Amino acid sequence: MTRGEIFVELDRILDQTKTAVLGTTDVKGRPHMRWMTPIFLRERSGAVFAVTSREFTKTGELEKDNRCQWLFQTRALDTIISLNGIINLVDNSALKAEVLEAIGQRLTVFWRINADPANLIVLETIIEEASFFRPMKGLREFVSFGKGGGNGR
Repeated sequence: MTRGEIFVELDRILDQTKTAVLGTTDVKGRPHMRWMTPIFLRERSGAVFAVTSREFTKTGELEKDNRCQWLFQTRALDTIISLNGIINLVDNSALKAEVLEAIGQRLTVFWRINADPANLIVLETIIEEASFFRPMKGLREFVSFGKGGGNGR
C-alpha cells in the first residue's frame, strides 16, 4: 500500500464517520484517548489537522510530548487505520480559517465546551507511519512516511 492509497482510505473513512480517536500521553507517561474531528487538507498533504483550545489538558500534554497516534475506523470495523506522528501546535489565522472552513459545521460539541474562539489552536499532525488493517481479511500493511512526514499523496 502506498501513502496515496492510505489517504484515499482515510478520506473514505472520514466521509463516513467524521471522527477519529487521538492518543497522547501525559507528563507521567499515561495514555489519553480523545474523540476528535480531524480533516485532511489536499494542499497540505502528509498531515492531519484538528482544532482544540489552549485551555484544554491535551495542549499542555502536547507541549511536553508531541508524539501522538490517531485511530480511524469504519463503523463496521472492517477497516482500521492507525497513524503515528508528531503534533505541532499552530496559531496561524490563515490555517485556522482553512481548517474551520473544512470542519466548522462538525464542531458543535467543541463550541459548547470552548466558548472563546480566541483560545482556538490548530493541531497539525505530521504523519510518520501508518498501519492499515482489514481484520476480516487478515490483512495488515505498514507504510512509512519517513521522518517529518512527506508529500507522497
